[in-house]
Amino acid sequence: MSRNSHSPNKRLADTRDLHLAMRSWFGYERFTETRDRQIDGLQIPVYVNEFWTARQRDGHSLHELSYRACYKPQLPGFFIERFCDPGDRVYDPFMGRGTTLIEAQLRGCIAVGNDANPLSRILAAPRLQPPTLRQVEQRLQAISLDSEEAHDTELHTFFDPATLTELYAWRAYFRKREQQQEIDAVDRWIQMVACNRLTGHSPGFFSVYTLPPNQATSVIAQQKINAKRGQIPEYRDTRALILRKSRQLLKDPLPRDYRNQMADIHCASADQTPAIPSDSIRLVVTSPPFLDTVDYVQDNWLRNWFCDISIDRSQIWQLRSLPAWVERMTAVFHELRRVLQPNGWVAFEVGEIRKQKLLLENEVVRAATAAGLIAECILIHSQNFTKTANCWGVANNQAGTNSNRIVLLRKPA
Repeated sequence: MSRNSHSPNKRLADTRDLHLAMRSWFGYERFTETRDRQIDGLQIPVYVNEFWTARQRDGHSLHELSYRACYKPQLPGFFIERFCDPGDRVYDPFMGRGTTLIEAQLRGCIAVGNDANPLSRILAAPRLQPPTLRQVEQRLQAISLDSEEAHDTELHTFFDPATLTELYAWRAYFRKREQQQEIDAVDRWIQMVACNRLTGHSPGFFSVYTLPPNQATSVIAQQKINAKRGQIPEYRDTRALILRKSRQLLKDPLPRDYRNQMADIHCASADQTPAIPSDSIRLVVTSPPFLDTVDYVQDNWLRNWFCDISIDRSQIWQLRSLPAWVERMTAVFHELRRVLQPNGWVAFEVGEIRKQKLLLENEVVRAATAAGLIAECILIHSQNFTKTANCWGVANNQAGTNSNRIVLLRKPA
């Protein structure tokens, strides 16, 4: 859909007009709930509905890469469809695994991404310029996986010695290619897939049974898991598993020009991105670091080891208090206001925090307003589903709710 028929270019006259416009833009005759919320004297419309359906593995196969605290591709797709035309620039200042970027490029937009964590570039960039499966297969067969490098024996807690030898060989290969400035899109794809296959809870991963692939446990914790389950790491054929995962990621057809798009990716603090031109972004879709809930450095320590990444913890936001969080988000919104086009949009997703005892979307409205953005409304996507969990021997078939809380903001004309 073109933005010309679904998004306004003028400030809506009053709240009633906004309610009517929202029904038109989002295609719903009535919402489950429509009410106004008073936030520091502002009257903000709140809409609650199941705006999209986000079934497991329901997006394009390129999205099927695990990462902590990532949203479903249907979320950015919903806003890109309504506010963008092909060729518009769509930006995520906290890009994580790159969900917004990939969805934007699949829809013909120019993907712009940023994350202070260099691991994000390793996970996101290769899927924006993917090789063919044949290219991956040929490169896998051409690389020697012999290595005489001494093992860190603590890693035997996760990996069979022969598997670990292959991992050391992969690390040495990528390091050499980088140093010789010969690393290419096929190498980066293989590195990304191998990084994703390091640890998990099935034979499809290089490790023994451990935590899900979006977080790595400590050596001591893994020793306890091994003892409890009576397990010893078995050999995994890293070439075969990389090819298998590549086949899964590349199974869905790509738009004709997808591989020719040139995404714009940065590694900087989200409140200081001078490389992104002012007034250049049509739409921002993002989800920021939440309040001290995810430790991105600890969760990714094995991936950082594999990719030779050394992270200064001070560069990764770990905001432990609400005032500190609001202060940093206000700075981010000042920067977003700079890079947005006039009448450009921000869909800022904050999820559900502390069982709704803290409505973080209210703080988003305050921070964004202080930075000169207009809070148009709050969307609460609420989807009922049946949850089945088999991790750690727990099995249930209980009803649950998948909830996203999104503040829709606009830069004034």
